[in-house]
Amino acid sequence: MALQWLCLRFLLVLVSLLAAQGQEEPDPEPDPKVQGVPWVTETCQRPRWDSRLQLAPDQENYRKNEEVLLSCIEGFQPSFTHIKCSSEVQSISHGKPVYREVWRGRTSTSDWIRIRSNVECIELLQVVSESLEISSTSIKLNWTCRLPDACQHMQARCRLAAPSSPPCEAEEVEGEEMLHGQEGTLTCPPLQPYTVYSVTISLPPSTTLFSWLVRTEETVPDKPEKLWLDPNTGSLSWEPLPSCKGEIIGYQLNITTRSAQDGSFLEMERLRLSSSVTEHPLPQHSPGNSYVVAIQGVTAAGAGAASLWEFQTNSPDTPHPLDTSCRSIHDISPSHGTAVIPLHPIAHPPEATREHQLIVAVAHNGTTLEGACLGEPQPFNASQQPATYVAAVLNLTGPTDFVLGNGTHGQGYHNAALQPGWDYTVLLRHIHRSQQAETFTCVCYSFSVVAGLHPSPWRGTVIGMVVLLVLLLLFAGILWFVLSRKRKSLPSKAKEDN
Repeated sequence: MALQWLCLRFLLVLVSLLAAQGQEEPDPEPDPKVQGVPWVTETCQRPRWDSRLQLAPDQENYRKNEEVLLSCIEGFQPSFTHIKCSSEVQSISHGKPVYREVWRGRTSTSDWIRIRSNVECIELLQVVSESLEISSTSIKLNWTCRLPDACQHMQARCRLAAPSSPPCEAEEVEGEEMLHGQEGTLTCPPLQPYTVYSVTISLPPSTTLFSWLVRTEETVPDKPEKLWLDPNTGSLSWEPLPSCKGEIIGYQLNITTRSAQDGSFLEMERLRLSSSVTEHPLPQHSPGNSYVVAIQGVTAAGAGAASLWEFQTNSPDTPHPLDTSCRSIHDISPSHGTAVIPLHPIAHPPEATREHQLIVAVAHNGTTLEGACLGEPQPFNASQQPATYVAAVLNLTGPTDFVLGNGTHGQGYHNAALQPGWDYTVLLRHIHRSQQAETFTCVCYSFSVVAGLHPSPWRGTVIGMVVLLVLLLLFAGILWFVLSRKRKSLPSKAKEDN
């Protein structure tokens, strides 16, 4: 009996212990703020994504299935424009589902999908600055849309950034271009040089995706239209050019002077003047001199078209044609291919350099003469004949006779033999260079190498002998006539005496 009582008491104590243990370990309560717990509050906290995102409505907590609108600053677009609070089963615990809060985004097909990464404000349109191509008449750029669905109906336009005004008037660009696809190239229509344009790409009704102010490149300027000569001072003046096609950085003048006293003299001056200079004196200003003036405006793109004027100092309103009369050469030997040129130095002390070039050209015309005087002729090249070439470089200090065509070499130049049957123009050229100007002064000689002729000294001797012979014959005829008359008169006198 006692044993049974002990067993009963042991069972009662065991049951009470088990009951107490069950009270000490209850099932945990779900915490909605901890991931992996049963859903209770059915709300979501404000997502901690890009700080540039704008949420509507803007609040800290959102109810389940509450739709939220996302937006960004102008030119940017969120990867999802509509999101909503939701939940999903994370796991099963003790036979019960464990939920966690998630956000879902709406696709272009209106489907809701789980957002698995941060939503960011993405630049909708990308324009690579390295792809920008600017010329004097066009602007071209490559664009890429990072969200093709949002880039539909894009419009592009190029407009003057500010209204134009005289003297630089530019026409407004009309029309707009529709951009399609994910990427492409925008080319603005023909534009004006050195003009600021606004390039804009936008989405209707008023979302600007890209805007840039671009100045087109410079080009060469128009030619000057007004140039006049002061007959009293001999100074040229011109009206300054406007910076319509580029910033005017200077003027380039080419002045060709021909002397009224010496038709073989030619001086060509090439000047570079600053943009502030609009006046320049004519070189060797003296009565009767003739001038041809070419003036060009210069921008960073180069020199523009030249305006050409002709002047004569004694009659500036009615210029006369410019004549070229080169000095003749008579001492020519076709058989030897030589000609003797009597040279006189052009430069006089205290001229810095006395170096003269002897230039040979195969022609007798003014265009060849001017081109050879102003150009950069090369040494003689037998494979490029006929051509203009430098026969010699001379350090002239006084008059000298130079034998052209004797075949000598010196200082890298070849004094090649002259060809029978060719017409030659020879220039003695002196160049003076300064910081602003280059002056090319030339004296020209012309002659023809006629095959079969003897050298000039022999030709002169033959002519002299012929003249002497004619005179002797004439004298003999007169003497014979006188003597014959005298003989006839003697018999008649004898008869009278008898």
